[in-house]
Amino acid sequence: MRSYETLVIEKHGHVGWLVNNRPEALNAMNNRMRDELAQAWLELDRDPAVRVIVHTGAGRAFQTGADLKEVATDGQGMERYKDDLLGFDLHFTAWHQKVSKPVIAAVNGLCAGGGLHFVADADIVIAASDAEFVDPHVSVGQVTAIEVIGLAKKIPFEAAMRMALVGAHERVSARRAYELGLVSEVVDPPEKLREAAQELAEKIARNSPAAMAATKKSLEAALELGLTDACRVGSQYLVGMWGHPDQTEGPLAFVEKREPRWAAD
Repeated sequence: MRSYETLVIEKHGHVGWLVNNRPEALNAMNNRMRDELAQAWLELDRDPAVRVIVHTGAGRAFQTGADLKEVATDGQGMERYKDDLLGFDLHFTAWHQKVSKPVIAAVNGLCAGGGLHFVADADIVIAASDAEFVDPHVSVGQVTAIEVIGLAKKIPFEAAMRMALVGAHERVSARRAYELGLVSEVVDPPEKLREAAQELAEKIARNSPAAMAATKKSLEAALELGLTDACRVGSQYLVGMWGHPDQTEGPLAFVEKREPRWAAD
């Protein structure tokens, strides 16, 4: 397991944890974190012992976007990312890295600006009861686009537009995020967030890794395609699982009233 400067990687059973670890900067993403995230997602996705990944933050924030101190003082600013953005060649979220395993975002405290990328790109999002979501881009003269476009695929469009246009002047509470479908669970008290995330991840990890990977790809098609085309893609993944050992093992374990023994892949 690699050692990271801005992240902490943990493993608890079949659950891998990716923890943003710049609490002194509210886990803002500097260039080192951006590069390390690209590697950490792949490390966890390629680890055969890990079946589910939980992403959270150390301290009082989940993630607060680009490190503006670095942007303002390194002599390059946002120009550093111009080619990557124009070519949409990004690598810092699980979706960018084509992670095949289920990803849970466990939002603790503040999630701001570019931190919303990780919420939009996670498969499941839960939040501590004191979590808050805000997109301040327009309030500091910046355009918000990719992360809120992703959110608009998951929550009502007007809610995403409101967040984008109100900027720093309004925060979305965990309870309101739940009402909008931005998160599927609010954990109270907040200090129970990691325990709740681990419990949820362990439930998911009991399922067939191969079936979950195919299911994830199938459902992702629903965000990209129209209804008929998405269902056609889903049919391909459904049939593609036929003949896999897990398809035999699952019904057999059910009949024999025992936990299934899933294939390694």
